Amino acid sequence: MKTVSCTLNTLLNDDVSLIDDQKSDVSRVLDFDLPLGEYDFLKKHVKKIGVTKEFSKVISTFKTPENETPEGFRVEYRLESNGILRADLIRDISYDKNGKKRPTNVLFSADSANPYEVKPISKMIANLTCNPGIIYDLFINNPKANIGNQFKTRDEVMEEIGRILGPGADISVELNDPFGKSDTELLEEAEKFKEMLSEYRVVIKVPHTGPVTNANVSELLSGNKKLGKSFTDVTTEGAFRGHNLALMLKEHGFRVNFTLMFEPYQTALALQAKPYFVNSFIRHRLMQSESMELNLKQYNATGDLKFIKNIQDMFFEKDYLNMDQTQMDLLMVKKMAEDMLRYRHFDDPEGSDGLDSVRHNLRLFKNTNLDDTRLIICSMEGELNYPDIDKLLVEKEFEDLVHRVVITAEPKYLARFTSCNQVVSYQRRFMNAANGQK
Repeated sequence: MKTVSCTLNTLLNDDVSLIDDQKSDVSRVLDFDLPLGEYDFLKKHVKKIGVTKEFSKVISTFKTPENETPEGFRVEYRLESNGILRADLIRDISYDKNGKKRPTNVLFSADSANPYEVKPISKMIANLTCNPGIIYDLFINNPKANIGNQFKTRDEVMEEIGRILGPGADISVELNDPFGKSDTELLEEAEKFKEMLSEYRVVIKVPHTGPVTNANVSELLSGNKKLGKSFTDVTTEGAFRGHNLALMLKEHGFRVNFTLMFEPYQTALALQAKPYFVNSFIRHRLMQSESMELNLKQYNATGDLKFIKNIQDMFFEKDYLNMDQTQMDLLMVKKMAEDMLRYRHFDDPEGSDGLDSVRHNLRLFKNTNLDDTRLIICSMEGELNYPDIDKLLVEKEFEDLVHRVVITAEPKYLARFTSCNQVVSYQRRFMNAANGQK
């Protein structure tokens, strides 16, 4: 319970004044709470109060109304040797406007490029993620979503989403082609996004590349669209292409969302690229684990190899195996499945919900020096994915890490979990009561 309320205003007296040409900006923070200990220190040292150039730049960039600071920024103070105290604005999506924390430490995000879906959830989210598939397949080229074909280009879509979300949400946009373009061309693409969305909101999505390189990416675009080699058959240069792109963009001042992270063993190496976001993709990995488990149980009960053949077929479809491995012994396929399920802890509480990668990645955060890096939990569907995540995040082990978690999904999926059966039951009661009032 607060017993004493201090603000910057309480520092003002005959010996402490505002910098004349910064009064309008300083007034935005004069009534912000100031811890008593900081107040006691500052009143002995402060002679003038002003703002940094960055503070004024942020206010100007987002055309912030008078006596407000924009959402998506926290206020910090810098005391200079000449006794000038300056307020600064630091990008931090944990904050709402006027330096207030968002309602929960866990943040929410929309996995969408559909402005019509983003608008109803815009006040609830601190981030938005999209990629070429989301932008083109799910929205621009989908007449049911892109009503009247109003939006024709990626830039039009991103500009509208930026307008809807305002300053408080980061916006992750993915490079269209991380393989065929030079570093210079990729930087130009990133700079265009920065110009469109501002340096404060833009986050560049960089994918893991694995065995895919400029020399073989065309295999994914023609014929059977299968890569000719295994996902494990990588070159050092090719596999670290995404990591080096992330580092290059970081060195040029961009924050990076390092994406396509499915297995927890990817994370420690991904962190070496100093990303702003890392990811745990949930849905497909969980469904594949469920399929392996079911077929293994059926094989163990019957001895019928058709169930192992089902696993092999899934392995080809999902790129665990390539076409050169069609003759792999079925018992080797069985062992592959068993080893994967063991690694994924699929038969114990650590991973039976498909969230072993989330637990692993949060634990890694305890061993990282990247204090601003957050974990995006993404790619979910079904009745249990979100509720299981919700339960995990109130486990005692992770209570000091939830402020580094962002949950992202299609807006309609998140909307599903605002509802339950009793909402209908009680609305029936309430509306009938209201309808009968005299």
